[in-house]
Amino acid sequence: MFHVNHEPGAEIHHTDPFAVPAGQRSPVRRLRGRLAAPVTLWTAPGPAGLTVSSTLVAEGEPDRLLGLVDPESELWAAVEEAGRFAVTPLGPPHRQLADRFAGLFPSPGGLFALDAWTETPYGPVPAGAGGWAGCRLDAAREYGWGLLVEATVEAVDLPGETTPLLHYRGRYRELTD
Repeated sequence: MFHVNHEPGAEIHHTDPFAVPAGQRSPVRRLRGRLAAPVTLWTAPGPAGLTVSSTLVAEGEPDRLLGLVDPESELWAAVEEAGRFAVTPLGPPHRQLADRFAGLFPSPGGLFALDAWTETPYGPVPAGAGGWAGCRLDAAREYGWGLLVEATVEAVDLPGETTPLLHYRGRYRELTD
């Protein structure tokens, strides 16, 4: 019989067989790996979505949001066409959802086929998530190998306090007290 591990993040190998040898790794990539980042899901009408861990919110008049996304992603094409998108901070129960939208976990029937979704003018958001922000696209430009997306925050829905899911050193982590 076969053993099936139903836990997200299950490992086949104890090491990454495709990892760059230690002496050849980029120092900048290693630095980035040591910075804990929030795991967010960006969605747009279409629908399209992408897991993004490089999101920054700047309070001001107006409130702004920045993020780095893949310029070749379906999400970017949908954001560019719609001119708006939603950003949902993900929590520990959303590990598989994050992996699915990052292209690391299978999504039979499509990315939005599983889970429950709430439709918003900015794109679908996971039902039961700890909140979301609706953003209007202001500008985008190449930045490193990504696309720096600049947006104005037009709507915020935060129904309750939630625990964030973090990305640190290539893995999901949770806050512990």
